[in-house]
Amino acid sequence: MADQKSLLRPPTEVLTRGFDPSLSVGSARPAVFRSSTYVFSSPETAERAFDLMSGRGTLEPGENVDLVYSRFNHPNAQMFEEKIVPLEAGAQAALVFNSGMAAIMTAFFAFLRPGDTIVYTVPVYGGTQKMIENFLSTWGVAGIPAPAGQTDRIDEIIRGAKNLRVVLIETPANPTVIMTDIRRACDVAAENASGEKPIVMVDNTMLGPAFQHPLQLGADVVLYSATKYLSGFSDLIGGVALARDPDLIKKMRSLRSLFGNILQPDECWMLDHRLPTVGLRMNRASKNAQRIAERLARHPKIKKVLYPTLFDDAEQNRIRLAQCDFPGAMFSLELRGGKPAAFEFLRNIRLARNAVSLGGVETLVCHPKTTTHSGFTEEQFAQAGVTDGLVRVSIGIEDWRDLVADFEQALDVV
Repeated sequence: MADQKSLLRPPTEVLTRGFDPSLSVGSARPAVFRSSTYVFSSPETAERAFDLMSGRGTLEPGENVDLVYSRFNHPNAQMFEEKIVPLEAGAQAALVFNSGMAAIMTAFFAFLRPGDTIVYTVPVYGGTQKMIENFLSTWGVAGIPAPAGQTDRIDEIIRGAKNLRVVLIETPANPTVIMTDIRRACDVAAENASGEKPIVMVDNTMLGPAFQHPLQLGADVVLYSATKYLSGFSDLIGGVALARDPDLIKKMRSLRSLFGNILQPDECWMLDHRLPTVGLRMNRASKNAQRIAERLARHPKIKKVLYPTLFDDAEQNRIRLAQCDFPGAMFSLELRGGKPAAFEFLRNIRLARNAVSLGGVETLVCHPKTTTHSGFTEEQFAQAGVTDGLVRVSIGIEDWRDLVADFEQALDVV
């Protein structure tokens, strides 16, 4: 049976791994465990549980450990963490958090110290950039932005960074969909002469875990806003971190226990139940997005559509073909007429919804310059390529023809 299980493919493992029906009164699917504290089977197991929880001990293969307290861990978190591992190719361990930003923050605090440097690609999610520039800087961590997709420039910045400890890549970039070469960045980071090998982190929210596999390309840690495609229904907030090396997750786990930013049982249960459909939902949304983006690219009121299959840059096409299985469900529209045209478009959509976030089964559309990236300076807007006429679109699983008709009628009003 062990040999058979070791041969299971991810779509099967995600339905069978990490769950023992006998521990849930025979339930065919996991139950929700809302307890805040857990009864120890013996004083010795309590001692062992605290040693492992605090990082003083190492879990042995096949070892089962008593639970302690739901701020540290709980059954629904354990089941979710077990089940998401096979979906992220190359992963050996995972941690779930109560938001994507909690996952990013905990990863930063686990590996960065005063005097260290972090190189990060831009554009990047606005909250991530603010954390690096406005918060980590006050703790003595230097942040160096690197232009997403500009491979030679990223190489130069990584090689020249002093005390480099972390390289953070968001690819595709939010909201311009620019792609960064993960493998190249990992190879160059390994050559950095400023000390020990930097930790390469990839925010894989927009294409993972279905279409892009950073750990197989050399990355150390993959980060997610589980709010997006992992959940898929715009009804919960969550985050996940996964790694090739379980010791990296071990370092983050002790901080999660300290910060208390584990995801609660109900939300873990919801995510657990949605994992088997992530690939199905993402495939449908990606096919929809490609059809819609390529259709709208010909519309006279649209200056440009930013989408991977519409790249006209040879380097961007090379990166996409090398590291992405499918182009994904996100694109941005550059409307002729700037902010007034963008607002008029948003005002007149009927099926799509004017809201931030992405990755839901419903189509969401927003104006990044006045919402998700509104805290940027004019220099940062220019650097990120976020213009007055840019509209970000997250395509859902509706019929693509209905969405095209909705977008076209809204554009007719502009």
